[in-house]
Amino acid sequence: MPIPVIESVKAIEQQFNTGEEPVLVTCSDMNTYICKYMRSSAAAYKLVCELIGTQMAHAWQLVSPDFAFVHIKQKHWIGQQVSHNISAPAIGCKRIDGVVDITPSTFLQVSRSETMLRQLMKIALFDFWIANEDRNANNANLLYDVVQERIVSIDYGCILNTATFDFPLSQLTTTDTILCSDLFHHLIQGRKISIIDDITTGLKADYKTCLKRSIQQKDVILNVLPKEWNVSKDVVEEKIKQLFDSHWQSETWSNFEDCLNENLSHE
Repeated sequence: MPIPVIESVKAIEQQFNTGEEPVLVTCSDMNTYICKYMRSSAAAYKLVCELIGTQMAHAWQLVSPDFAFVHIKQKHWIGQQVSHNISAPAIGCKRIDGVVDITPSTFLQVSRSETMLRQLMKIALFDFWIANEDRNANNANLLYDVVQERIVSIDYGCILNTATFDFPLSQLTTTDTILCSDLFHHLIQGRKISIIDDITTGLKADYKTCLKRSIQQKDVILNVLPKEWNVSKDVVEEKIKQLFDSHWQSETWSNFEDCLNENLSHE
C-alpha cells in the first residue's frame, strides 16, 4: 500500500520530552500521529531509519503502528520551542489507543502466553537483522496492546547501528537486545525448553520468508524518500543492500541463537 501523505489540521497538542522531541498532531485523516521531524542533517538520517524500519517491520508482519508523511503547517508550531525545517515532511506513527508502554515497572502486565513469547523473539531477531541499538533491557520501545493481547514494536530511529551510513553494518552485542530484558525472562519463566526450541525452529523458517518480503521494500523506500530530507538515494540504497548480504544474514541468525542460548542458560 502507498504511504499516505497528510497534513496537520490544528495546533500541536503535545511535545514529548524524549531525545527526538516528537510532537502529537491531529491530521487531515482525523487520526492523531506522533511525529518526528527534520531538525538537522543528523536528524534527517534518523528519519530515513524510521522510514526503513517501519517498512521492514511491516514486511516482517510485526505489529507496528501505521505511519504517514505528515506536513505540519507553520501556524501549528506556535508555542513549540524547537528548531525544525518546516518544509520537510515529518514521519508520523498513528497513535494506538488501549496500549501500555512496556517498562521495568509494567512488564508484568504482559500475558505470559506462548504467543507473546513468539512475538518477542521475532522482534528480537528483527532487531539483530536491522542492527537496532535502541531496544534493550532499559529501553524496550514496545507497547502492549491490552485488548488484543499483542506486542507493538515502535521507534526505529536508531536502526542501522544508530543511523550509521558511513560504515558497514556491525552486529549487536549480546546485551543490546530485548532478550536480556526482564520481559523476556518473565515470558520464559517455568516454560519447557522444548517449547522454546519449537518457536526457534519455526522462527528460522519464517526468517527466510521475511527476508524475501523485505527485499521488495528497497525500491519502495527509495521511490518515496522525501527530497527535502537531503539524503542521497545512492547512500540509502547501499545501506539497504547490506541487509541482504548473505554473510550478514547468516551471521545475524548465529548471533541471535547465541544470545538466546546465553539468556536461557541464566534461567
